[in-house]
Amino acid sequence: MNAHPVFCTIVPPHILEKLAAADDPAVSGPARRTLQADAGHRSRRLAATLVAPGATPGDTPQRTVYDAGHRTGLPGRKVRGEGDEAVKDATVNRAYAGLGATFALYLKAYGRHSIDGSGLPLDASVHYDQKYNNAFWDGRQMVFGDGDGEIFLDFTIPVDVIGHELTHGVTQYTANLDYSGQSGALNESVSDVFGSLIKQYALDQTADRADWLIGAGLLAPGVSGVALRSMKAPGTAYDDDVLGKDPQPATMRDYVTTDDDNGGVHLNSGIPNHAFYLLATALGGKAWERAGQVWYDTLTGGELPAAASFADFARLTVAAARARFGSGDEQEAVVKAWSTVGVPTGA
Repeated sequence: MNAHPVFCTIVPPHILEKLAAADDPAVSGPARRTLQADAGHRSRRLAATLVAPGATPGDTPQRTVYDAGHRTGLPGRKVRGEGDEAVKDATVNRAYAGLGATFALYLKAYGRHSIDGSGLPLDASVHYDQKYNNAFWDGRQMVFGDGDGEIFLDFTIPVDVIGHELTHGVTQYTANLDYSGQSGALNESVSDVFGSLIKQYALDQTADRADWLIGAGLLAPGVSGVALRSMKAPGTAYDDDVLGKDPQPATMRDYVTTDDDNGGVHLNSGIPNHAFYLLATALGGKAWERAGQVWYDTLTGGELPAAASFADFARLTVAAARARFGSGDEQEAVVKAWSTVGVPTGA
């Protein structure tokens, strides 16, 4: 399937804009440079059409990690290939492991061979640019910054960040959700959902033991916060003098209407995120087995429109739960989860 790739970053523009206005140049400088770089990437990606070669599907990922050498040329110098021994650079090894963890979840839980379902090689570049405060999927590969050391640490630290960004690729090859408004928020939310599931799968955690945080370990020690986002309690991930307060809503009552960030895609994603958390914890056990299966079936089922609203997605998750598990606990839990966050399912 050919798809139109969208430039997707883990740190949303509203956070970087807040940091760019900081008095401390050690904070504002890297944030401004990151915003400028992201704007350039975004315009180039929107003008491109993805035609990515796949590979022969197998049960082993085909990973290659490159070192960008603090420059912006991609992919950079190859530093670790599939099956190679670990290197001295911990950032390289974390990227390699994160690509593998993502591949493992999609293969073992859902029978999907890599991002495109056909064995797409997984490439990543680390040490991108100088103090670059982001990680992104550009339609072809993963790219990681080292962070500024003031607000953000190395972007390979949280495995869910890696899983989040690679899942934008899965969405690109399946529902290809438009990156604006509610469909854009769903695009972001799906990446948070599977990013969290990738971490839970790697740690063999049940839903009640998971932290349901996106980007735990990414914020520098001096920042008052625990992560970029919380699926359990949207709006509580951080509250910092420099970073500001987490603005994500948890329900439709607080839905944010804005023209910024493609219509608030990183803000309103908190609503479907919270619905998934409620579903997963209501069902219990390992969240990728039932809750995750319903979301995966919805994403890949071929019925989700590119411009899907929250209500469209919710309705299809109810249908997916019924098709997969019958009219029982799973379907009832899906309906209740969406109802709690104020999204109608038609059920």
